Amino acid sequence: MGVLKKIFYAVALPVVLFATWFFMTEGSENFYSPPLRTTLIAFKNTWTVEQLRADVAPSLLRLITGYLIAAVIGVALGVAIGLNRTLRAVLEPVLEFFRAIPPPVLVPVIMLFAGIDDGMKVTVIVFGCIWPILLNTVEGVRAVDSVVLDTARSYGFTGPARITKVVLPSASPQIAAGLRQALSIAIILMVISEMFAATNGLGFTIVQFQRSFAIPEMWSGIILLGLLGFALSLLFRLAERRALRWYEGLRAARRQAG
Repeated sequence: MGVLKKIFYAVALPVVLFATWFFMTEGSENFYSPPLRTTLIAFKNTWTVEQLRADVAPSLLRLITGYLIAAVIGVALGVAIGLNRTLRAVLEPVLEFFRAIPPPVLVPVIMLFAGIDDGMKVTVIVFGCIWPILLNTVEGVRAVDSVVLDTARSYGFTGPARITKVVLPSASPQIAAGLRQALSIAIILMVISEMFAATNGLGFTIVQFQRSFAIPEMWSGIILLGLLGFALSLLFRLAERRALRWYEGLRAARRQAG
């Protein structure tokens, strides 16, 4: 019963929103707001297997590459900064400065140094995604109980073993929160980066539809982008639940005890 309730909560609002969209636009003669029926027909005719391979596959490759690079750099730097008080004091002002800069603003600057190929797009995604991962990792590492660290040290866990066996598992819930935030940012930056000097990709195709006044096709691309974001979020949630199974069990036990 619990599973059915979760499924109902997950699909209820999207169904209501699509039904509202369908009935509000049915019979619409507005060029910029075509009926949802027309948009769905355009979706079926536009996003064929060949079109998905030509535009969606490159977008996903850039997104995954940039996201993974940001995850590796963010977690590695976050652990180093979180464990070293001096390093944290030196780098914190600089990190706060760069974190405050919106990544889309830097797209023209990154184009000057990285060119207009896939390297530029991946760099934009990395720059935007690294901050929530880095800062959440730092906070997670700082929150590790000192008693746990002292106990691990007394049992001979030092160096890399201390990090992999004690620090990372203890900070993993906070790291997962940063990775979850970064995934949403990665999708946004993927689209924005493909709007500049691109020849393929989902963002490029949506802009091309808009410029050629193919409005139903443009709306179909936006729907596809939303479905893509939902699918990636669902996959991340499944992976997170599997990786943090011990943490979910601990929270459940605490709720029952309370």
